[in-house]
Amino acid sequence: MTLFSTQALSVDVPGRRLLHDITLDLPAGQVIALIGHNGSGKSTLLKALARQMPATGAITFESRALGDWSARDYARRLAFLPQTTPPAEGMLVRELVALGRYPWHGALGRFGPDDQAAVARALAECGVEAFADRLVDTLSGGERQRVWLAMMVAQEASTLLLDEPISALDIAHAVDVLTLVRAMCHTQSRSAIIVLHDVNMAARYCDHIVALKAGRVALQGTPDTLMTREALHEIYALEMDVLDRADGTKVAVPA
Repeated sequence: MTLFSTQALSVDVPGRRLLHDITLDLPAGQVIALIGHNGSGKSTLLKALARQMPATGAITFESRALGDWSARDYARRLAFLPQTTPPAEGMLVRELVALGRYPWHGALGRFGPDDQAAVARALAECGVEAFADRLVDTLSGGERQRVWLAMMVAQEASTLLLDEPISALDIAHAVDVLTLVRAMCHTQSRSAIIVLHDVNMAARYCDHIVALKAGRVALQGTPDTLMTREALHEIYALEMDVLDRADGTKVAVPA
């Protein structure tokens, strides 16, 4: 099944084109990485898919044109986590996670048993039950990212769009977050599209890779398609060696 399909997708800002005629078919039920050098268009593409940035060309989500989705229906199917999350000053973890229920009852709707159950499931799935009554601002970076993921789970969206969710995390917390996202997709039939800078993290935790270069698609395919000297040089213009690990996975290092 195709999750997103784009045809001749372009994004312009005054005086500059950020994306050039992007044509893609992104598979459902997988963890998809968007990689590439700084300024290659990764976040721009993610925002276009999230309807956070105007674009020309055609985009379909679950075989339905993006413009045919109402705002509420789209929010019930898809959750977007920006690179910089909004402030949550004075808010408890439980309260932040509960905001994920907004598409289901609106600002004036009653928070009922179904909503409470969804929040409880999200806290459990993301392993943040122990933090439920703590202030969000008192948590570490990795813990906060888990809480934001729990909010997306409470939203009951089947597709997650994550813009650089590990950029400010140390290696241990980055592995923790990507392991969680991968488990959320593979065990709960979700899809995720993640903007990543670390090519080794993308190859290890993602099922499908899309590499952008100067606003165009440079490569798409499996991690094995990515992890070759030739492909990495084409994307990053850098000589890299690809090493085989004992478990069969590959690691890229500068030559």
